[in-house]
Amino acid sequence: MKRPVSRAIAFSALVLGAAAAHAQLSTADGIAKYREMLQDGNPAELYEMKGEELWKQKRGPKNASLEQCDLGKGPGVIKGAFVELPRHFKDTNRVEDLEGRIITCMETLQGFNGDEVRKTPFRRGEMANVTAIATYVATASKGMKMNLPQSHAQEKLMYETGKRLFFTRGGTHDFSCASCHGADDKRIRLQDLPNLTKNPGDGIGFAAWPAYRVSNAQMWGMQLRLNDCFRQMRWPEPKFGSDATLALSVYMGVNAKGAESAVPAIKR
Repeated sequence: MKRPVSRAIAFSALVLGAAAAHAQLSTADGIAKYREMLQDGNPAELYEMKGEELWKQKRGPKNASLEQCDLGKGPGVIKGAFVELPRHFKDTNRVEDLEGRIITCMETLQGFNGDEVRKTPFRRGEMANVTAIATYVATASKGMKMNLPQSHAQEKLMYETGKRLFFTRGGTHDFSCASCHGADDKRIRLQDLPNLTKNPGDGIGFAAWPAYRVSNAQMWGMQLRLNDCFRQMRWPEPKFGSDATLALSVYMGVNAKGAESAVPAIKR
């Protein structure tokens, strides 16, 4: 009598395992279809249009446009710039990401007070404009492969610092970035959690921001995305353009080498 029972248990386990695998596949397919439907008419396109207008518009105390802004490819060149940022810039002698570099250009070319812009809360005033401009610039590199430089000493230092920060646990929940993004096939509810520690990366991770978030109908840049990650981990929230967010961006960006830029993406 024991053998039939054992066979029945084994068969039941096999059926349950197959059902679970089918459910997992069905869920993944469903999420993919959901995102595909959302992508048609992505509201991020409106931010891209606004960003293009702001890029070309004469503004600020100097009544100038950003069309001569050097994002690393030469004055005014935006195609290919996003996939090589953050990077070191000689004129500021520091590593800057896309949003930070835009503010540098707003300061030097247009006469805006860079410190005041950086202190502006996300999604308000000139900070909202920075997100729109970043969306416009990043979209020009859609489909291009991420290729952050690592030739300068500061770029290398930022990568190593970002790597250490990524795996550092802390806060009331003893979380680190790696808690969610340090292994394959992780998910929170319907949200895929890309593994950001390996190369090549993927288009749903670092290469997808700025992105439009359906859950709150807002356009988010990488600076806000990282700020929110710190908040969810119950860590102190970093200031805009802090060395911590820059280092993490360099680490994730270098790991994403070879991934195609998906900006402007759409997120849950």
